[in-house]
Amino acid sequence: MTNQVKIESVASQSSSERDHKWDSILSPIGYILAVSYPVLALSTGVRALFQLFIRDDIVNYFPVIMSGVAALCYLVATIGFAYRRRWTWWLSVISLGFETLMTLVIGVWSFVDPPFIGSTVWRHFGEDYGYFPLFQPILGLAWLLWPQTLRAYQVRRQRPAFGPDQTRQSESA
Repeated sequence: MTNQVKIESVASQSSSERDHKWDSILSPIGYILAVSYPVLALSTGVRALFQLFIRDDIVNYFPVIMSGVAALCYLVATIGFAYRRRWTWWLSVISLGFETLMTLVIGVWSFVDPPFIGSTVWRHFGEDYGYFPLFQPILGLAWLLWPQTLRAYQVRRQRPAFGPDQTRQSESA
């Protein structure tokens, strides 16, 4: 029985070290996203406002509206990265899921019908923005769905840590 306890202890320790290594990589990603998303929201929003109110040669408003929707998605996602609440987690997951979907749909559509899509943030999968609109929401979703993040947002409860004595007592009961 003591060998089994030692094996479980070693396995949990190596698992814990592995989890800590990934946590140390993924934890800063949340802070990077909390800074980069407002910058993207600002640049996309200013672009949409400029095209809507300053430029006189705009005849197709679909790209302008899509840029505005993208800016709104980025702003909403920022709330979830900045505030650790359960409702903000859900808000960000929904916003990033929608953003990912729209990046893929508009990205494909921009190759099929370029004149209709025009110049929007999601055109060619975010080509004008260094492809950030393509990989940033995927990275954000990965961070939001990471177990440590789920616990920080209180979406998933912390598992109780059982020692070897408590495990044996629960097995004998």
